[in-house]
Amino acid sequence: MTSTTKAPAPPNPYLVLGAAIILPASGHVILGVPVRGLQFIFFMVILAWVTMKIAPPDARFVGRHAGGLLIYALSILDAYKIARIRTAKRVHSERHQDDTAGGGAQADI
Repeated sequence: MTSTTKAPAPPNPYLVLGAAIILPASGHVILGVPVRGLQFIFFMVILAWVTMKIAPPDARFVGRHAGGLLIYALSILDAYKIARIRTAKRVHSERHQDDTAGGGAQADI
C-alpha cells in the first residue's frame, strides 16, 4: 500500500521575512533550521563586539556595531532566500505532478 501524503506547505516567504526583521533568527526557526539562526546570532554578537572595540570612541551606535548589523542584514536575506527557494520548489513540483497526471495524452494539432 502506498500512501500519497503530501509534505506540509512551506511557510509564506513574507511571513519569514517579517519575522526575521523583527527578531533575529526567528525566520530560521520558522523554516526549521534553528541551528543556522543560532550561528547567525553568534556571529552577530562577535562582530558587533569586535567592531565596538575597533571603532573610535566618538562613533555613533551604528558605527560601533556595524559588524553585527551587517550579519543581521545577511541573516534576514538568508532566511527570505531559503523560504523563496522552498516555495518555488513546491510550486514547481506541483506543476510537474499536474502535467504528469494528464496521462500523457497529446492534443491534436
